[in-house]
Amino acid sequence: MKKTRCALCYAVLAVCFALLLAVSVGTGSAALSPHEILRILLLREGAGTAAYNVLLKIRLPRVLAAAVMGGTLSVSGFLLQTFFRNPIAGPYVLGVSSGAKLAVGAVMIFGMKLWGRVPFGAVMTAAFVGAMLCASFVMIVSRKIHSMAMLLVVGMMIGNVCSAATDFFVTFAKESDIANLTSWSMGSFSAVSWGNLRICLAVIAVCLLLCLLLAKPIGAYQFGEHYAASMGVNVRRFRAALVGLSCLLAACVTALVGPISFVGIAVPYMTKKLLGTAKPMAVLPGCFLLGGVFCMACDWIARTAFSPTELAISTVTAFFGAPVVIVMALKRGGGHR
Repeated sequence: MKKTRCALCYAVLAVCFALLLAVSVGTGSAALSPHEILRILLLREGAGTAAYNVLLKIRLPRVLAAAVMGGTLSVSGFLLQTFFRNPIAGPYVLGVSSGAKLAVGAVMIFGMKLWGRVPFGAVMTAAFVGAMLCASFVMIVSRKIHSMAMLLVVGMMIGNVCSAATDFFVTFAKESDIANLTSWSMGSFSAVSWGNLRICLAVIAVCLLLCLLLAKPIGAYQFGEHYAASMGVNVRRFRAALVGLSCLLAACVTALVGPISFVGIAVPYMTKKLLGTAKPMAVLPGCFLLGGVFCMACDWIARTAFSPTELAISTVTAFFGAPVVIVMALKRGGGHR
């Protein structure tokens, strides 16, 4: 019965994913018909025309980034929730995304000031280092604080400190770079390029494959550390791998499009409710699909709701994701373990 339910849910999510992809690519300030899109994608017709440039240079990389980064952030959230054994844990709430944001902001601002441009590889490395530092701090604090509610408060305070430090660094940026940095710091898919997206896709593909290979140990760890150890899992190495993969996935998202709120918390919860199971082998693909659907829908709303004015993606994800988190908190009786 559960296998049938999972298969049906995957099918529905796949259809929603494909429909949203088509709608997002075709709609916007310059509408493109399905016929135009197919001619450009399949036959490469109209090179140099406005429709060709809009589709291949602006809209398609943006929509693909929204789909992949939404799924990536959801998987990152699921890994952190497994690690802390709490559904309200996530890269944004625990300050992991904010740590990545601070490191990237500092590298971009001072790198552009000194060298004029910063390689995307350096940006991704900075994001990973910042995310790992914040995650490590939260892990140390978690050994001292046994209340998950207090740990979340600590994570949010870390996020506030990192955001304040990022805003401080922005004041030293060149005037011409401030607008782009401000847009990125609020989360935006508008400046995604094919080159940077390809780098992220390669890293994310490897991380997702490793997550699937760790599905059985994750399933054992869900029953507790002692149970996992009895099943032959090296708990110390496993915990390090779990946090490392989560931080690397969150770092990819932050480096490419900036921090995005609530996706890493709300989507894993909705996925488990939708599938009716918490088994990693079922939840991981479901998280990626639903995260992609969620982010594509939010990005489409951000682009079109008040066109030509564009909303920050985190504004829309918070609008739809925050109520889910509130429901989760209420069901847990105030957020205690």
